[in-house]
Amino acid sequence: MLYLVATPIGNLEDMTFRAIRVLREADLIAAEDTRRTRKLLTHFDIHTPLIRFDENCSAAVAEKILPRLIAGETVAVVSDAGLPAISDPGADLVRVAIDAGVAVCPVPGANAALSALICSGLDTSRFMFAGFLPRAKKNRRDLLQRLSTITATIIFYEAPHRLKNFLAELVDAFGDRRAVLARELTKLHEEFLRGTLSELAEKISEPRGEFVIVVEGATSIKISEPTEDIATVVEKFIADGLDKKSAMREAAKLFNVSRREIYNALIREETQ
Repeated sequence: MLYLVATPIGNLEDMTFRAIRVLREADLIAAEDTRRTRKLLTHFDIHTPLIRFDENCSAAVAEKILPRLIAGETVAVVSDAGLPAISDPGADLVRVAIDAGVAVCPVPGANAALSALICSGLDTSRFMFAGFLPRAKKNRRDLLQRLSTITATIIFYEAPHRLKNFLAELVDAFGDRRAVLARELTKLHEEFLRGTLSELAEKISEPRGEFVIVVEGATSIKISEPTEDIATVVEKFIADGLDKKSAMREAAKLFNVSRREIYNALIREETQ
């Protein structure tokens, strides 16, 4: 059996009784960061052998773990925090185990994305987890453009040192939508910041801690006609002294759409 065991995302009291039992009874624990997991195991008096299983060694370690699973041993997979296999190399081991006919069992618990969502005040009936975006700028831009039309609430992860730039990217792709920044969930300095994306960018000066970004979905209303109104607005901003790029950004805020939609509307106007 391969167990996927959730661990606390901050508050150790979120560890479940079942998680403690499974980790104690397992033959082996595969951990993303053995030093961090060992502190958790020590706190709960768990002495099961540990093996490192991160993105740099997942394939090689999976080859070692799989024979043990097939032989009937029990392996528990844990992430640094929260549910394993979400934005986590544990997903690779899950696929390998399933392909080999090994049973996979979840041991639910804390999760940062869902914790942020339920406290966001945004729509929880439909949502999408987008996680961390690609590092390459073009790949990020392309993905955000595809996500910009999704009407469900979208959940992102981002490192604190990239947060301000990320919020600017979101405004550029999505328009100035409502959003929530959830910081240090379940920890002493837990905080929820609410507002539009541009307002949140102004509130964040030196971001610290771990963030989840929850953004409202797109409205069903898209820019189509009359594009003349959009062109007029952009021209007015330019007449007031803004360059074209800045004028398009201000128009996007005014219409509450992405700058890409303003650009496409202007192109349609020019070709008519």
